[in-house]
Amino acid sequence: MAFKIVLFVPLLVAAMALPLADAQLGNLLPPLLGLFRIQGTVFCTANGTVSVGGNAATPVFPNATVQLQCGAGNGVSTVTANASGVFSILLDPLHFLLSSLLTGCRLVVTTPLATCNASLPPSGVLISALQFFGTTLIGALSVINVTPVGFTLQV
Repeated sequence: MAFKIVLFVPLLVAAMALPLADAQLGNLLPPLLGLFRIQGTVFCTANGTVSVGGNAATPVFPNATVQLQCGAGNGVSTVTANASGVFSILLDPLHFLLSSLLTGCRLVVTTPLATCNASLPPSGVLISALQFFGTTLIGALSVINVTPVGFTLQV
């Protein structure tokens, strides 16, 4: 019986300390069972976003290559948007902190704009910073959602 108490008391203390540690870290460290999801839509415009007024006729940029670059332009992950211009990048939280992802990384659309609309510039890339969009719990899995701030054309 004494062995059970010796084993139970440290577990109880550890369980009580976890919420305090999480509050002190300001949710900058994701839980062990989690991931980062960077998701968005690329539009076929000179700024890669919906036109002013939310025009429903703004065309999407299908099959655009979207790359997550961190630091000095190092490619961390590359995906291709689907036919609706939607892309999603999943990252292991053991390799990134949310704060460094938001301040040290960016999204770059490497597919030329002229690919989706010949009247748009043939050179340059769409670039966007990242922003925190919330957390989704799926059972025991915590998904930290990150979205583009807004794409701009850089020639």
